[in-house]
Amino acid sequence: MDKANLRVGMVAGEASGDLLGAHLIGALKGRHGAMEFAGIGGPRMAQEGFESHFPMEKLSVRGYGELFGHYGEIMSIRRRLAKQMLEARPDLFIGVDSSGFNLGLERRMKDAGIPAIHYVSPSIWAWRGWRVREIARSVNHMLVMFPFEEPLYRKAGVPVTYVGHPLADVIPQQPKKDDARAQLRLPSGKLIVAMLPGSRRSELHYMADAFVLTAHRFRQEIHDVHFVVPTVTRQTRDMFERALHENQRTDLPLTLMFGHSHEALAAADIALVASGTATLEAALFKTPMVIAYRQSPITWALMRALLYLPYVGLPNILAGERLVPELLQDQATPAALSTALLDLWRDAAAKRRQVERFHEFHHLLRQNTAVKAADAVLGVLEGKKT
Repeated sequence: MDKANLRVGMVAGEASGDLLGAHLIGALKGRHGAMEFAGIGGPRMAQEGFESHFPMEKLSVRGYGELFGHYGEIMSIRRRLAKQMLEARPDLFIGVDSSGFNLGLERRMKDAGIPAIHYVSPSIWAWRGWRVREIARSVNHMLVMFPFEEPLYRKAGVPVTYVGHPLADVIPQQPKKDDARAQLRLPSGKLIVAMLPGSRRSELHYMADAFVLTAHRFRQEIHDVHFVVPTVTRQTRDMFERALHENQRTDLPLTLMFGHSHEALAAADIALVASGTATLEAALFKTPMVIAYRQSPITWALMRALLYLPYVGLPNILAGERLVPELLQDQATPAALSTALLDLWRDAAAKRRQVERFHEFHHLLRQNTAVKAADAVLGVLEGKKT
């Protein structure tokens, strides 16, 4: 491929996609050099020279119930962005996760002759198979992060490349717990419990109180404990702090932070984690965990109608079994969550079994992801030119 300046449209709709997009941009520039990137992205992509035309936070909406209140604005952004892209005609479009937003945009690009790649598979293995047909109509190529996803797309006739997960590349295979505790200035000789209540405001809305009260109950059983709570944004940090005050639990031995989730997971003995990417991070840091999730009743009712896997946490999906306890929706009460954490802490065999499987996952997912993804992207461009 010649070194002409390539223009790439990209959309990432949340913090995890921003990180993936940034890694991919860096690898593409390392492979090809002269490239321009624009669309919607966050601060990490911006550090790589990405130009965002709309705030990424506008797309960071979780679940059907929350989507209804923002649907008009989100669709307006998609229409305006599609118009910009079709006028600018980039050489390629890459949608990073956020399939609800990106697949429709990708279909418009593909129909207009602009190759469309989707990076991070929607949960087709958890939902009914109609999603695969929608994806096949919308994209020229899929980049998937989990090995069980590749044969699903091949069977459906969708070009696909398994690239592994970038977190497996950046997280050390043997995390240094003492160094992480020193970096966060956590008290020595204490049981350290990491609590990750979610990355979005909508998640904190449904889980902050439960996590605060779970910590209180846990401390009643194990006094020599310190909690560490990393939050993704200042807004979610403020929401958790407000939950501490509203539940009159400001006396909890707790370090509340903006950022530093990796250090918190590396430092922790056990963790309580909201379902999502953070569960994979906990697994890669070899931290035994309990998974919790609560959301709006409307979203939960719709999910229950469509979901057919018996579990939702990524570690359990990778394991093909309920390796990690999951407490969802009405099950995720402070009493039940505290009991699950206490049971896990007291069960050495259960902790050891989780950690052993987490090491297997790390080896499986460590694929030099950004470079593999960049090579696949450039391969799609090569195919366009031939």
